[in-house]
Amino acid sequence: MSDSILIVEDEVKLSNLLADYFKLTEYQPHQIFHGDQVIAWVKTHQPQVILLDIMLPGKDGITLCKEIRQFSTVPILMVTAKVDEIDRLLGLELGADDYICKPFSPREVVARVKTVMRRSQTTKGSADVAFILDENRLVARFNSLEVALTSVEFQLLKPLTASPGRIFTRDQLMQNMYSDHRIVNYRTIDSHIKKIRKKLAGICQGEDLIQSVYGAGYRFVLS
Repeated sequence: MSDSILIVEDEVKLSNLLADYFKLTEYQPHQIFHGDQVIAWVKTHQPQVILLDIMLPGKDGITLCKEIRQFSTVPILMVTAKVDEIDRLLGLELGADDYICKPFSPREVVARVKTVMRRSQTTKGSADVAFILDENRLVARFNSLEVALTSVEFQLLKPLTASPGRIFTRDQLMQNMYSDHRIVNYRTIDSHIKKIRKKLAGICQGEDLIQSVYGAGYRFVLS
């Protein structure tokens, strides 16, 4: 059975173009052009992934993403026409899985959707691969192996592992690092991430579980 993808885009020509590209893959597209129609359709049909434009008639994409996250963990890719909008979206902590900026190549969109879907399926199917943070002992455990973390490293890693695949900005990670909410620069975040990566590589067969997302921040991916 094909994976269903919901395309929420009010530009009819663009929506049709994307739908045509997805029909050539394993995805079965459904198109919605008005924001007010989205929630009811998602609740009824439960798509495997949603491509959600921000500027829509009726409810906008940001409002829709927030409402969908109240009842579903379906992968959502937000679409915006403004590069600068990406930083604002990340700051809103919407729970979207990825962000795409117009203009884009339909092939790129299909590739990004496939990546998000693989990541989502890996997360759902990784119950037998146990990555656990033990807050009482300040250790990270991968299957039967574990490594000690400093308090700061633990607090930095905690939100990343709690939401695999989600992109966190450095500012968002910074808020979790110190109990006194001191201000640190981005180089400090990057330095801690480098140390955590090295520690985790020792128990995860050299796998890089923390990915850098250029111009955005970091995300945790357990493959």
